[in-house]
Amino acid sequence: MTLTEKIKHHFFTREFILFLVIGCINTFNGTFLSWLYAFVIHDNNIAFNFGYITANVIAYWLNSRFVFPEPLSFKRLLKFAVSYIPNYIIQNIIVVIVYNIMGFPPIVSYLTAAVIGVPVTFLFVKIFAFGRT
Repeated sequence: MTLTEKIKHHFFTREFILFLVIGCINTFNGTFLSWLYAFVIHDNNIAFNFGYITANVIAYWLNSRFVFPEPLSFKRLLKFAVSYIPNYIIQNIIVVIVYNIMGFPPIVSYLTAAVIGVPVTFLFVKIFAFGRT
């Protein structure tokens, strides 16, 4: 399979479109929840982490229901969480750079972080968490 065919196979699909829709919902959830947590925690970096985790539990349910229809399972939730580790690292680095170093508002750093790493995350979720090739 050529690189072009591989790209089409993974990214020009109903699954990827639905993943992007859920990703938009997840971005909103993560951003909004991080913002809410910041009122209680008073540390934007920690608030981001709590928002990220909470939003991804919701994203697991949505992906299990609509993108890769599978019954919920603790094992799959763990695999889903592991699939998000590269994205988590990338997003934390972006928050540190955009918020801590560049001085942008937290909401801008959260949104910027959410946009990075989507294709990589999709592949990890699709292949590792849900066993699709």
